[in-house]
Amino acid sequence: MKLGTAIAEIMKREGIEILCGYPVNHLIEHAAKAEIRPVMVRQERVGVHMADAISRVTSGRSIGAFCMQHGPGAENAMGGVAQCYGESVPVLVLPMGYQRRLAHIEPNFNSSEAMKPFAKSSEPIILAAEVTNIFRRAFTKLKNGRGGPVIVEIPADMWNEEVPEPLNYTPVLRTRYGADPVHVKEAAALLVNAKRPVIYAGQGVHYAQAWPQLKRLAERLAIPVTTSLGGKSSFPETHPLSLGSGGLAVPRAVPKFLAEADVIFGIGCSFTETSFGIAMPKGKTIIHSTLDPNHLNKDVEARIGLVGDAGLVLDALLEEIGKTVTADRDASAVAAEIAASHKEWLAKWMPKLTSNDAPLSPYRVLWDLQHTVDVKNTIITHDAGSPRDQLSPFWKAVEPLTYLGWGKTTQLGYGLGLAMGAKLAKPDKLCINVWGDAAIGFTGMDFETAVRERIPIMSILLNNFSMAIELKVMPISTEKYRSTDISGDYAAMARAFGGHGERVTRPEDIIPAIKRGIQKTKEGVPVLLEFITSKETEVSRPGT
Repeated sequence: MKLGTAIAEIMKREGIEILCGYPVNHLIEHAAKAEIRPVMVRQERVGVHMADAISRVTSGRSIGAFCMQHGPGAENAMGGVAQCYGESVPVLVLPMGYQRRLAHIEPNFNSSEAMKPFAKSSEPIILAAEVTNIFRRAFTKLKNGRGGPVIVEIPADMWNEEVPEPLNYTPVLRTRYGADPVHVKEAAALLVNAKRPVIYAGQGVHYAQAWPQLKRLAERLAIPVTTSLGGKSSFPETHPLSLGSGGLAVPRAVPKFLAEADVIFGIGCSFTETSFGIAMPKGKTIIHSTLDPNHLNKDVEARIGLVGDAGLVLDALLEEIGKTVTADRDASAVAAEIAASHKEWLAKWMPKLTSNDAPLSPYRVLWDLQHTVDVKNTIITHDAGSPRDQLSPFWKAVEPLTYLGWGKTTQLGYGLGLAMGAKLAKPDKLCINVWGDAAIGFTGMDFETAVRERIPIMSILLNNFSMAIELKVMPISTEKYRSTDISGDYAAMARAFGGHGERVTRPEDIIPAIKRGIQKTKEGVPVLLEFITSKETEVSRPGT
């Protein structure tokens, strides 16, 4: 059995159905022969983003995979691999490599070495007989512990090598581990006796599929819940105990309740300090539950550490709490307090959310979008910058994994690949990416991928012909050289690619355009709706 045939067979046994990629990588042909669908992109980074979303929307139960050419192809993919690393997403990355005799000679790009600093593991295949062991290690890393990209580099002179038959490969185990019972007992006592506790849920809840346990804990002890952007949709945001999610922009209730908390319970999170995440107030008693012990005391000081799978930790906590608290606590008072905070906050923002101005308020576009689509059957993601900050505080996610939030490295153009990957993995969902005119400049050509590969996403473009959030930090270059000006007729671009493109300039046309877009996606046509918006720079920051 040739090496490529063996690799494709291993991938198939591991349940991989889609291989995103860009040639030349001979694995594409071997995968196609094995009935693994190859999806070709226009830029390597976008292909990694698509694989990323496949892993995300399935809680890692289906592993996204991407392959590319050695040299420049691998170099172009590095940004996407780094994004997976920053967001802890399990993705199998399969670069071709230079022939073994050249692999370590400068200036040849060696993927297994260059990507090692931002990969969970990285290994080249140098002996065909070792391929099953190499992939056994790779998939074990992908399916266990904290997520991250795993690199298996395939040297260009390996394809004609023979792998011993029969192929000795069985899909690897998936296992979980839980927290120390002593620490569970201590944490349960702290939560039971806390006066103003708050739960902060991260994306570990999604990977553990621990959504029911999170809801039970919140309701049992009447604890308000906020989430990171990655954890958004792990707790229904229409629930009376939901504070909403936070990144750079937050609903007012999030910083208010965190500031007044005596105990903060972080579950399935890293507490990573970032400008695009919730800033934890100082001096709080923190219980930190994380899959990775390296995250304990990394950015915040934890009183108690619960190392383990979020589902197992929550199961153990609920059992311990149930020994003393046998019925749900009355949540009416705290729910009323949350509702009052939300009402006051929304009243401030309602003029922007319902504005009849033209150019359009981006807040009006996103408000109408939320109230037109079937939110339960929609997977939405943002892009970096203004689209993230204008969407995340106001969009109420009600079902798990219907919002793909991110932000630690904030790559412009990331959302398009995420939406396409989500649609490949969940074809029954309406998959939307929200981006701006800066982001489309990075990855917009891959809208053609959506058309060519028959991936009917709906792309919402907020176009203000400017790098609006840079206006305040680039006043001289803007005044003298118009350095923040950008432009394009992106609806026309979408039509030129064979998709459905509309440009919308009037507020009364927003909802009809969205409805037409939804119908087109049902007909199998990718959609780009370009809304001409104002240069809005205000976001819902703490204290506003």
